[in-house]
Amino acid sequence: DQLWMQRFYQNLPLVNAGAMKPGRRVFTFFTSAEPQAMRHCGMDVLSGDIIVNNFDEIHQKTDAEFRLGSMSLTTRALDAACKAITGREFSGSPLKHLVRPNAALMSRLLKLHEMVGQIATTIPEVLEVPEAARSLEQQLIHLLVRCLTDGASVRMTSGGRRYDMIVAKFEEYLEANPNVPLYLPEICAAIGAAERTLRMACQEHLGMGPIRYLALRRMNLVRRALLRAGSSTTTVTRIATDHGFWELGRFSVNYHAMFGETPSATLHRPPDDRRVLAEPLRTHARTQKLPTRLCCQYQSIRSPVDAHGYS
Repeated sequence: DQLWMQRFYQNLPLVNAGAMKPGRRVFTFFTSAEPQAMRHCGMDVLSGDIIVNNFDEIHQKTDAEFRLGSMSLTTRALDAACKAITGREFSGSPLKHLVRPNAALMSRLLKLHEMVGQIATTIPEVLEVPEAARSLEQQLIHLLVRCLTDGASVRMTSGGRRYDMIVAKFEEYLEANPNVPLYLPEICAAIGAAERTLRMACQEHLGMGPIRYLALRRMNLVRRALLRAGSSTTTVTRIATDHGFWELGRFSVNYHAMFGETPSATLHRPPDDRRVLAEPLRTHARTQKLPTRLCCQYQSIRSPVDAHGYS
């Protein structure tokens, strides 16, 4: 029943699909004072909003650098806290939605979240003191519950829910075929959606059409294959053509533009660099617990990440 919190810095545009850890309610929000925005499951998220992650699957799209924070509790712990503070359990809709809290309450939550982040960075031994960790945890939970229960709810439209289901099927199909290039006709047939409908759903949720999304996915699959391959046993040409890239000159130019290095440089990276770059992004779905009651994890993400978390 620990409170988990995270703080992120992302300095590149990001398209992300992920899954929340079962049994936990995850709440996400911008931590920067500057106005910021993202698309979350087809909904516009602004500074001051809290994303309520009720479902397992999420899709997010950002266009520029941003700073993000999150908190999560088990469903049971959240319901108990809400009942103690407000007299009723958390009444979050089973549908994806946002909460726009009172500005003063949200400001207090952000300041406390930042303070705990600074403690974890500069004097983490404070969090090893049970009384201190419990005090900070209870203050964070109290402010979070107040923000959630006093704020205005913004729910997904019926059209948004339909597109969300289509994109979820799209992602499921990609997940079931992780290492092969895929093409639009076979995907549409597999998920039972017309190409025009899939295009509109992807544009709404991912900020791009399915063809562009598949091209980015294939490029990231190539990068993963290059990082995992041995330079003595394969070639860039072999890996690129295995993933459907036939115009090798154009492929090399696009790869360099995306990742800041040539495909050959990736293939010949030292082993230590390969392990770091190939490590999947960790979120509340796979957070390692620290030996404190208040669990904090901080990430600085400086490379493009595809829809499945592969750097």
